[in-house]
Amino acid sequence: MKRPGRDEAEQAVRTLLGWIGDDPDREGLVGTPGRVVRAFEDWFSGYAEDPVEFLRRTFYEVDGYDEMIVLRDICFESHCEHHMAPIIGKAHVGYLPDRKVVGISKLARVVETFSRRLQVQETMTAQIAHCIQDVLKPKGVGVVVEGVHQCMTTRGIRKSGVAMITSQLLGDFRSDSRTRAEFLNIIDRAHLRN
Repeated sequence: MKRPGRDEAEQAVRTLLGWIGDDPDREGLVGTPGRVVRAFEDWFSGYAEDPVEFLRRTFYEVDGYDEMIVLRDICFESHCEHHMAPIIGKAHVGYLPDRKVVGISKLARVVETFSRRLQVQETMTAQIAHCIQDVLKPKGVGVVVEGVHQCMTTRGIRKSGVAMITSQLLGDFRSDSRTRAEFLNIIDRAHLRN
């Protein structure tokens, strides 16, 4: 599929403004198509990034460190692919290294890249976990994502205060009940603080 140009994207916004019953030429809306396109460039910047690249720079000099590494409460903003409505939440990522580790900001960048695409939360959770597993080749990976879906809170059934939780456990996080329990205990402490 040929990617539309900026002018076509702005015209699409003008069309939608007219479709909802407003005048795209009125003073308050004249600049709206450009602003919406710039917002979309930010919200969906994950299509222009490769999460694998963030994980390629690893560190081997960690004095034999082989215990679990967990980065919790990674805030994210995504959009559901069904309604393009926001999904706002937190991701918790852990892995059990096998001789190499990655800078923690890189884990947050992986979450950010996948979240800045049209998503289904279950898919995003699996994408994050499999990306880390495929690139770092750790003994195991655990990802838990909590998201509030505006497609459910602001339209349709309109139920506020509801969060969806998804998880993907790979390697030792799936096969070893002690490793799984340790990971879930670590991220559960985050809830006790809040």
